[in-house]
Amino acid sequence: MSPDQLIPSAPDPRSWEYADEFVALSPEVSAAREAALAGEWSPVGTGTAALLTLLTRAINAHTVVEIGTDAGVTGLSLLQGMDRKGVLTSIDAESDRQAAARVAFESAGMRSNQFRLIAGMPLDVLPKLRDGAYDLVLVNGDRLEYVEYVSQALRLLRHGGMVVVNDALAENRIADPDNEDDETLIIRETLDSIEETEEFMPVLLPVGSGLLLAIKE
Repeated sequence: MSPDQLIPSAPDPRSWEYADEFVALSPEVSAAREAALAGEWSPVGTGTAALLTLLTRAINAHTVVEIGTDAGVTGLSLLQGMDRKGVLTSIDAESDRQAAARVAFESAGMRSNQFRLIAGMPLDVLPKLRDGAYDLVLVNGDRLEYVEYVSQALRLLRHGGMVVVNDALAENRIADPDNEDDETLIIRETLDSIEETEEFMPVLLPVGSGLLLAIKE
């Protein structure tokens, strides 16, 4: 058998679609996603939402920060993996996204003490949050500020906590060496900074538009 025959073939588009849709969205997250699409936003897809729920459940997350509210889709996905005593802090400068998130959370039966929505520029808000107090930080805001967000996440996370960077493959632009637009360059710099940080143990997953996960050791 040749070496090439030992290497499994990469999934084709049908397999990727099958994997992405394998876990159905809860009715609540599905409704939030439909509302976001109706508002002409671009919420995360089914596979990403399902993985966020699994991650908060897997690490027993009680305190979570999300940067970029995503009209409630990511926040609700995170909350559904947390226990009822957990608290999500969601930061976004756009009040309409936060208003949509509040509707999504309340429609899903989340209590007001399970989430706090902070309207403001993330780089103004994040330094005010407590060091080492969070189990998970989701980076999903302004792509041009990703490097700074990850730097703040390292400070905010407890040891054993996790940073999750959404859009880490930038819709296939990261793997294109000829693509040097601003967002692509910044996301590449973000990935490099995580890989080079000794405190992080990372993995890059081709879920949605790419998710980079890193545990703070």
